[in-house]
Amino acid sequence: MSEVSCTYTGDIAILTLSNEAKLNALTTDMLRGLEAHLIDLDRATDVRAVIVTGAGTRAFCCGADIAEWGGLSAADFARNWVRDGHRVFDRLARLSKPTIGALNGHAFGGGLELAACCDIRVMSPTATLALPEAKVGIVPGWSGTQRLARLIPEPALKEMALFGRRLPAERGVALGFVSELSEDALTAAQEIASSLSDVSPRANELAKAMIHAAVGEDRGAAIEVLGSAAAAESDDRNEGVQAFLDKRAPKFTGN
Repeated sequence: MSEVSCTYTGDIAILTLSNEAKLNALTTDMLRGLEAHLIDLDRATDVRAVIVTGAGTRAFCCGADIAEWGGLSAADFARNWVRDGHRVFDRLARLSKPTIGALNGHAFGGGLELAACCDIRVMSPTATLALPEAKVGIVPGWSGTQRLARLIPEPALKEMALFGRRLPAERGVALGFVSELSEDALTAAQEIASSLSDVSPRANELAKAMIHAAVGEDRGAAIEVLGSAAAAESDDRNEGVQAFLDKRAPKFTGN
């Protein structure tokens, strides 16, 4: 049965895509499961980092299961499948915790787009990256031409999307898309995540929001989150709330 499981190693959460028979291809149920876990993890105060990986050793994720969308009408494909996937992937990209993609195997199509939603990526040296959508008559639909364009130089992105070329792991490192290579990507990701034990979670959350604002990842929300956080720490905010509860005019001090 295809699913997305969430396990914990101390304060590190590990999301695992499990659909080995189809190289961890994403199904509707997996998208729903991933979204449910991400909603919980975003609010979890005892989680310091989130790792996303795939079951087995052949693939991290080879995209969307064609059996799930191949029979959809054009309208349903665009309105539901593509938009639902975008919503889930955006939730991962904007998760308040640091995220690491442990690419234990190939990352194709939607799998590559999913990896792009993580903050950093560790990759098996034998794995490859690809956007093969054109071979089945479609285009990247879960941010492959948008978010990936901010992370990979245009010529390399076109190599995959237009010419169907697979990029080896070493090329992923050279492009800056992959942080490091490891025969055991999950263990390497866990070692990186463990380094957060002496880092302020709040500082990390704010730094991530600031970087996202700079690169255009949900810029409007990031700016308003930062402004709201600063306002919430002020004496004026406390006075305003208390004055409202007391049914009196507030006495703001500007502090």
